[in-house]
Amino acid sequence: MKCALVTGGSRGIGREIAITIAKDHNYHVLVNYASNSAAADETVRLIKENGGSAEPLPFRVENKEAVTTALNKWHENNPESIIEVIINNAGITKDGLFALMEEEAWDSVVDISLKGFYNVTQSLMQKLLRHRYGRIVNIVSLSGTKGNPGQVNYSAAKGGMIAATKALGQEIAKRKITVNAVAPGFITTDMTKDLPVDDLKKLVPANRFGEAQEVADLVSFLVSDKAGYITG
Repeated sequence: MKCALVTGGSRGIGREIAITIAKDHNYHVLVNYASNSAAADETVRLIKENGGSAEPLPFRVENKEAVTTALNKWHENNPESIIEVIINNAGITKDGLFALMEEEAWDSVVDISLKGFYNVTQSLMQKLLRHRYGRIVNIVSLSGTKGNPGQVNYSAAKGGMIAATKALGQEIAKRKITVNAVAPGFITTDMTKDLPVDDLKKLVPANRFGEAQEVADLVSFLVSDKAGYITG
């Protein structure tokens, strides 16, 4: 069975990605979540409702031991299956001015996005290399490309993921494993619901916030065979 793992897949962009790649590519989707089991179960229900296959898979991406334990146990229970798609979507924001930023606000944001990318991807890398095929898509942010005041921690985390994407893409392309990053702008999700939409949409060429489905459609293309020449 060919599988796709979506971290932070219980809500928002992660949920839309999970539903879309299950529908478009017939992957069995592992819906990772940290604590909100009800939301993860709802994502699984929506996938199955559309005729797809999925299961929840709880672990905290920032905890290497938890990641390794969960994935090893899953592989033991599913010895004939291969996780050939990894969507590193898990992330949080804890915004604030850098001069006043507590260490916890720095560590938690960097650990979930950047260390989470390492923990999950590195745990699965040997199997992917032996499989000689794979798709890794990292969900980053425009904050990581241009910076954003009040988000030094988030910009650092996502900027690090972008640099890692470029480097890893070069390392493993010969094994037919692509690594790409998608940097959404303002997307209508729980994370952006409290933002001043009327002011911020003026910064967007389309003069509106994007939809999670629009991000999911791009990710769906990047995990397809059609994107085999796009990496890094």
